[in-house]
Amino acid sequence: MAHLLHLWSHRQAAVLCIPTLLYLLSGFGGRFAPKSKLSVSNAWSLARRASSAALVFSIACCCYALWNASILTERPRLASIFSLGSLHLSFRFDLVESLMLFLVSFLGWVIVNYSCSYMAGDPRERVYIGRLMHTLAAVTLLVVTNSMLVFLMAWIATSLALHGLLTLYPTRQAAVIAAHKKFLASRLGDISLLGGVLLLGSQTGSFEMDRIADSVSKLQFVPLSMHIAALLLAVSAILKCAQLPLHGWLIQVMEAPTPVSALLHAGIVNLGGFMLIRLAMVINTTPAAQALLVAVGCFTSVVASLVMTTRISIKVHLAWSTCAQMGFMLMECGLGLYALAFLHLLAHSLYKAYAFLGSGETVNQAKTKGLMPPLRAPRPSVQLVSGLCGLTVAALGEQVWRPAARMDAAAAFRITVVGLAVAGILAAIRSTRSLAGALILAGTSLAVSILYFGYDAFFQKVVTSQIFPQVQHPILLILALIGFVLLYAIQTIIRAYPLGRLATMLYPWFYAGLYLDEIFTRATFRLWPATQFSTPTTRRDAIQPFEGAAQSL
Repeated sequence: MAHLLHLWSHRQAAVLCIPTLLYLLSGFGGRFAPKSKLSVSNAWSLARRASSAALVFSIACCCYALWNASILTERPRLASIFSLGSLHLSFRFDLVESLMLFLVSFLGWVIVNYSCSYMAGDPRERVYIGRLMHTLAAVTLLVVTNSMLVFLMAWIATSLALHGLLTLYPTRQAAVIAAHKKFLASRLGDISLLGGVLLLGSQTGSFEMDRIADSVSKLQFVPLSMHIAALLLAVSAILKCAQLPLHGWLIQVMEAPTPVSALLHAGIVNLGGFMLIRLAMVINTTPAAQALLVAVGCFTSVVASLVMTTRISIKVHLAWSTCAQMGFMLMECGLGLYALAFLHLLAHSLYKAYAFLGSGETVNQAKTKGLMPPLRAPRPSVQLVSGLCGLTVAALGEQVWRPAARMDAAAAFRITVVGLAVAGILAAIRSTRSLAGALILAGTSLAVSILYFGYDAFFQKVVTSQIFPQVQHPILLILALIGFVLLYAIQTIIRAYPLGRLATMLYPWFYAGLYLDEIFTRATFRLWPATQFSTPTTRRDAIQPFEGAAQSL
């Protein structure tokens, strides 16, 4: 591994700290600004300039990485600014890191500019600026670091800074209760990550990600400590991505400002998948860790997708969608499809940021939709034909980019997922009344398939290399395929017969989320009451609302 790595100078490494320093300094400027409209305006101006500068820097890094993509895939740039014992402030730069840095900087730029008008005149405006910028600083440091110890500290700092944003209004009991549950789940994830990092360091003799990957690749026999470390990393990613049954906090943090929801669902909740991609070599050594990711991810995807169909509130609907998408991403990592997971991470982040920041237009869209005649639900036979046609279209899209590739379990999984996704487009052909409309829908489904597999082929070259090899288990792929086919079949029957026996039997259970969150909530209040996070002026006034909420739960 060492001969594949290219070392940068300390000065070049320090350049990668620029986004983190910009966010950090602008956060302090907002936090300690005097309480005056002019000072708050200056704090926003500083935050906007910092986010714009970070975005320009990330674009420059992306352009450099894309221009040298073939070199960086085989020889990532590594550098360390200083060392203190086992703690190294080291950085890694390749195409994966540059794309993630651009994603974080772009989301930060959008959210900062959106927040400037959204939070105007709010009494907690100054506090919001400081906490938002510090959260972005922690995320950017997590993305570019090569040290597992620094990664761990940035991981914890991101969680704590986000907790401050979720409890921006401490008198809102629903927000504090949800943040309290998130706090406990995050601490469990931090403990799991700490245990995994310490085991990796003791086994490989280093806390640097590149050296850990090099040591793991040379192992002839995987020791028990390595298996335990991989399992702990998988558990930490599961908790970070709010998977069932510890998902309730993600659904219930809607009391926070809308930009915070966008930052959470579009950025921070995806960090579990990013960690798995960066430590793919470790995860691949332990089939138990891969099986855990596939089992939890598949279960969460199926259940959350069905629960999502029972929700009316747009933000709650989007929250359940995030839960399902995170399960899908973790399942891809467990299957060894890291390129697909990285593509999913980028696409989901951009879509979910747009969905949350544009959620205010949902009322107007609903009014417009109410003026249109209701569409008839397609029959199961139509959905079956659409599904088969979708699989055919997906297979054609796969062959465009991999004409000589043989069909294996991984290809079957990709074709099934894309085929069932474009089946909805093909099912709409039944409602068209012209040949031109039918041809447009058919061409759109084929274009979506070709575009998706084209992106997948690109990220396959970017992510999959000697550092991130793919290890796939056909049994896990078959189980994942069964889960997606089952989900498609259930949704087809419910849409065709919304008042049928299956729908009436499943609706109460999925509307309640299988009562999983209620169980976790009761355990949370028994373990650590939420009154410890209340900060109003009167202690008794703070305790009473939480006592009532805890008793009702």
